[in-house]
Amino acid sequence: MKVATSTRGIVVLIGSVLLIVSASAASNMPLATGDTASLSADFHAASCPQLESIVRAAVQAARAVNVQVTAGLLRIFFHDCLPEGCDASILLEPELSTGPNQSLQKNAVDLIEAIRAKVHAACGPTVSCADIIALATRDAVALAGGPEFAMPLGRTDSLEGADDVSMLPGPDSDVDSLLTIFNSRALSDPADVVALSGGHTVGKASCGFIRNNDQFSQSLVKQCNASPSKKQSLDTITPDVFDNKYFVALKARHGVFVSDQGLADHPRTSGLVTTFAANQTAFFAQFAKSFVKMGSIPGPAGEIRRNCFRPNSRVDMDAGSFGAVADE
Repeated sequence: MKVATSTRGIVVLIGSVLLIVSASAASNMPLATGDTASLSADFHAASCPQLESIVRAAVQAARAVNVQVTAGLLRIFFHDCLPEGCDASILLEPELSTGPNQSLQKNAVDLIEAIRAKVHAACGPTVSCADIIALATRDAVALAGGPEFAMPLGRTDSLEGADDVSMLPGPDSDVDSLLTIFNSRALSDPADVVALSGGHTVGKASCGFIRNNDQFSQSLVKQCNASPSKKQSLDTITPDVFDNKYFVALKARHGVFVSDQGLADHPRTSGLVTTFAANQTAFFAQFAKSFVKMGSIPGPAGEIRRNCFRPNSRVDMDAGSFGAVADE
């Protein structure tokens, strides 16, 4: 279980002096609670005014090399937030290599730490990896053609990775299961499930996950199996653009996953699929709203990690070991 001993208020109070304390001192600062009530879009306005420009530039550069980093970041964000809240636990072991997380896009995972290093070099250790995941994912969506929206900030990073990610939905999940999982995380509106599933508009999947239960999907399987290393686009119309064509494809029964096509058939979600297929503005508005709601799922008490892949106690331990060797 992840525990801590203090409140977010203390972290806010000391935020203005983090730039002048040593790394070892920062590691001994009080931890914050996982309460998200104090999240705000201007949380880092004073302590790191250049935060958003640093993140946007880094994501833009990454997309110039590989546009699929948008899909990679979306998957990291979703997989981080659903099990235990948005706390960057996804970047720690054992969670990073557990179950479906084993196939997270390495470029996207590494991008988070690269951005963290740039942000901390500019501002000191004032911004969490969890906030960087949220901002980078939002920016990746916008740069792919999706909506622009403000993202509340102020999250902390977990002290350890989750050892149970069994609640993460899979490509064969039925809609009732999706609704139950999302409802357990205060995403009780079916529109949250449908809009966030719309993130698949830029996604790809291995051949083995194609639903293979009608003529269209069977043709996809045949094409995909002809080149086993090939990835199948989840949006069969505009696979690299964040738009509403994913829903247009569902209306044409061209969904790739069982979980995707099911949205067009289930009585609680089919009307939303129809609305989003006809009205991209409505989809974008709901996606932004649901993304912020998911990003507000509280995690356990935490810290501001100085390395996204290791809790600060481990960073200090590694530094101490290096110092001992250097002194010999």
